[in-house]
Amino acid sequence: MVQKRAKAAKAEAEAEAEPKRRGRPRAYEPEVALAKALDLFRKDGFAATSLDDLSAATGMNRPSLYGAFGDKRELYIKSHERYRADARAAMADIFRTELPIKKRLQRIFAVALDIYLSGDAGPRGCFTVMTAASEAIADPQIRAMVREGFIELDKAFAACFRIAKEKGELPASADPVVLAQLASATIHTIAIRARAQVPRKELEGIVKGAIEVVVRG
Repeated sequence: MVQKRAKAAKAEAEAEAEPKRRGRPRAYEPEVALAKALDLFRKDGFAATSLDDLSAATGMNRPSLYGAFGDKRELYIKSHERYRADARAAMADIFRTELPIKKRLQRIFAVALDIYLSGDAGPRGCFTVMTAASEAIADPQIRAMVREGFIELDKAFAACFRIAKEKGELPASADPVVLAQLASATIHTIAIRARAQVPRKELEGIVKGAIEVVVRG
């Protein structure tokens, strides 16, 4: 009897000496879950996407979703940030590499069309443009986020046109800022039309005409 008590006491002491596990490990990968949420928001928009939809898409229950990303609005904002990061990465090399302005623009618009026309359930357009026409109307924070995206794109295009002007590819009278805004406006146009399932060939015709206009300065 004494031996049994001694063994039990020893076992309890060893158990107390072991480091305690802090909760259950995450059964999901945050980046994967965020990508799935982004896909859903791009397809259906904010209002039409329910928490149950997000839970089903990510494989996470509501408390887990809230713990990882916050409420639906916060998840939408994080999804938009992820979208911009992905788009930035897809375009980075083209904006950095020095190419003749016409060829550079052709490559930029081609990548943009790849993004806008993607989607298993059909073309999804540009998440930023879609947000500008919906959630940005009533939400100041989201509106500021969208404008930041527009300004970032304008600046990237302006840098391309500035280099082209310095190389003599554009006339001395060309205004890189105005040309950048025209190029961005073309991006927005093809994004909206892509969402409306306008065929790629037609969108490429718009791009071709826009490039011819801006390269003339």
